[in-house]
Amino acid sequence: MRKTFFALLAVTLLGAGCLPGRSSGTGIEPEATMLRVENQGFLDMAIYAVRSAQRVRIGTAAGNKTSSFTIPPGLLAGMGQLTFIADPIGSSRASVSEQITVTPGDEVVLTIPPG
Repeated sequence: MRKTFFALLAVTLLGAGCLPGRSSGTGIEPEATMLRVENQGFLDMAIYAVRSAQRVRIGTAAGNKTSSFTIPPGLLAGMGQLTFIADPIGSSRASVSEQITVTPGDEVVLTIPPG
């Protein structure tokens, strides 16, 4: 069950990937980089972004809901290689995504399947 959950999480994250951001047109500030979590499971999930050894809590994705979060700009300096962790609250079966490249202005979609 855990392997299936991880595989679905990884495939969904990579399949949805990063949607290209939109330019503000001013050239001064890029738009916020967003993380959209579609939690199809029952449990609420603590969502973390990991870059190198730095783990930053992004927020809590409620069960059976879609939540949006802003990814802190400090995590995107340089290449912006991030890994996401979905840690179910009240359970010990956290899932880790593949490492993906995120650039400022992107929208990352993370789908957590039921089960």
